[in-house]
Amino acid sequence: MLAAVLLLGLAACDSTVSSQKEVVKQNQPGQMSPAVSGFFGQDASLLQPGKEGQAALVYINPNVQWKYYDKILLQPVQFWDSANSSVSPADQQMLTAYMYNKLEQDLTKHFTLVNRGGPNIMQLQVALVNATGATPGLRSVSVVIPQLRVLNAAQSLATGSYAFVGSAEAEMKLLDSSTGELLAAGIDKRKGGVALSAAAQWRWGDAESAMDYWAGKVTSRLLELQGRSPSEEG
Repeated sequence: MLAAVLLLGLAACDSTVSSQKEVVKQNQPGQMSPAVSGFFGQDASLLQPGKEGQAALVYINPNVQWKYYDKILLQPVQFWDSANSSVSPADQQMLTAYMYNKLEQDLTKHFTLVNRGGPNIMQLQVALVNATGATPGLRSVSVVIPQLRVLNAAQSLATGSYAFVGSAEAEMKLLDSSTGELLAAGIDKRKGGVALSAAAQWRWGDAESAMDYWAGKVTSRLLELQGRSPSEEG
C-alpha cells in the first residue's frame, strides 16, 4: 500500500495539475460564477467541458477561417477577485505583468503582435482569477520529508488536491478585433504538483508554473488551429 501511494505521488509530480472537475462544478449551465459571467457575458453559455489536454471549459467557433489570422492584439491581463481580495495590489500587478510578458514572449515566436485592431487580427483577452500562493515553509517541508510527501499523495487521492501548494485560475477569450466575433474561449485552473524542482520556488511559484503552461498552451493551440506546428516555425 505504501509503495503504491509513493508511486502515485511520484507520477503526479508535474509542475501543476489540472483542476477541471472543480471548474466544471463551479460553473454549471445557468449558474456561472460572477467572474465567468462578468468576463464572458452571454458568451459564457457557449463553454463546454474540455477534452483531455484542453482547458477545463472550452469553446471553439466552428466557422472561423483560422489561416487568415496572422496577427494578435494582446490586451493587458486583468485580475478578477472579490472586493476584499487577500491578494495585495502589488501582487496583482506582479501576477498580471508576469502573465502578459510570458504570453508576449511565447506568441511573438510565431505571430506578429500589433498595437491596434484591424482585419485578420485576433484580440486576446486574459484574466487571472484569484490566484492563490503557496505557503513557502510548509511546502518546502512537504516536499523534503518523505512522510509528508506520502500524506500529500494520499490526500490527493481523496480530495483531488495536494497540501501546501498554490493554484491559479485563468479565463481567456479570442475575438476578431474588427467585428468583435468570439473566435475561441477557455477557462482553466491548475494546482501545484509538488515537484521536487519547485521546492525552492518563490511565493507565487505554482501560479508562475501555471501561467508558463497557459502561455505555451495558447500558442500551441493557435498554431494547431492554423494547421501549423512549432517545429515547422523555427
